[in-house]
Amino acid sequence: MGIFKKCINLSDRLRRELENIINRHKSPQFLVKRVQIIFELASGKRKSTVSKEHKVTRKTVEKWHNRWYEAEDHLTKLENDPDIESNEFSAKVIDILQDQPRSGAPAKFEPEQICGIISIACEVKDDSNDATSRWTLKEIADNAVKKNIVTSISPSSVWRFLDEAKIKPHKSQYWTNTTEKDPDVFDKQCREVCDIYHDAPKLHEQGVHLVSNDEKTGIQALQRTHVTQPARPYKNAQRVEYNYERHGTLCLIANFEIATGKIVAPTIGKTRTEEDYVAHIAKTVETAPNAPWIFVVDQLNTHKSASLVEFVAEKCKINIDLGTKGKNGILKSMETRQVFLNDPRHQIRFIYTPKHSSWLNQVEIWFSILTRRLIKHGNFCSLENLKSRILKFIDFFNKIMAKPFKWTYKGRPLAA
Repeated sequence: MGIFKKCINLSDRLRRELENIINRHKSPQFLVKRVQIIFELASGKRKSTVSKEHKVTRKTVEKWHNRWYEAEDHLTKLENDPDIESNEFSAKVIDILQDQPRSGAPAKFEPEQICGIISIACEVKDDSNDATSRWTLKEIADNAVKKNIVTSISPSSVWRFLDEAKIKPHKSQYWTNTTEKDPDVFDKQCREVCDIYHDAPKLHEQGVHLVSNDEKTGIQALQRTHVTQPARPYKNAQRVEYNYERHGTLCLIANFEIATGKIVAPTIGKTRTEEDYVAHIAKTVETAPNAPWIFVVDQLNTHKSASLVEFVAEKCKINIDLGTKGKNGILKSMETRQVFLNDPRHQIRFIYTPKHSSWLNQVEIWFSILTRRLIKHGNFCSLENLKSRILKFIDFFNKIMAKPFKWTYKGRPLAA
């Protein structure tokens, strides 16, 4: 008596569905291979032949042959069901070729042990007497054993737990905290800056120029001692000479207009003295001499100098006795000068970010763009070349890239 052969029959619709899986570029390779096996068996090929051609075991071929054969009646019913959607039918076909859920090996570590391992990785070594300043995977594993959290664990298991928790103890980021001792003062200054940012579109419509202003100092004109080699096949990265010649440094004083995202009236020079800064502000104001100006600046002493107070008083036609620097009146100290420069009644006004809070100054974001797009990988043969390239980038940025930053921060929330 002969052995009954289970033949696979594919309707036109099923063939189209399987061909779509093969042709879809997002289809995983294991799924494509299983579809190809079904096609080969449906064409009448022997299982041993299919096994050799696709470099899989005969047991694997038999598994997908039997799985498909057992599902044929069900697929035929679905095919003839007028209520089933096309995408639902496609999903049913794919489900047949997917791996069935497996229980897997029992968990080796309890949740409490995993939490203990993660807590070790989150410990800061700043105040410890350890020989190292940050954790490695092996040190975390050894420490977990030492603390009797686990009897043994491999560094790869530690890595898996940290990866699932999105923790990277081997990495660090620098950040700075404000030195403002009074939280109320910090909150007030922070909210003032954020509020003016959110009002920027309305102020722009009223003709007010709101700009974020700061200096980028020490921009080096570095010239590579050898020519950069271009990217090539099998050497896909540029080859940049490590050694360079120094041709000096420049300082850029920039104004980032909050409402438009453009750089207005930049100043590039070798120094950033009190006189340089006042000259820059004067040049900026001259671009729209009759319009109100608001400058968001940090707490640098040149941003609240006596010369700047005198310029603002003259430009705003404030005919009062300003006093004497270091002795009395408005010019007495930086605190008194800051109050005068921050006066909202003046045509030219300065709003100050809290101390060590440069992240509140939007021009700092633009400085990072300048660094990434030009300075970091640039090759400059002289200070003049560096200056012309920076000005060219600013012109390019204003024409092509300029747009206002989406500022979502509204200031530190009030304590409950």
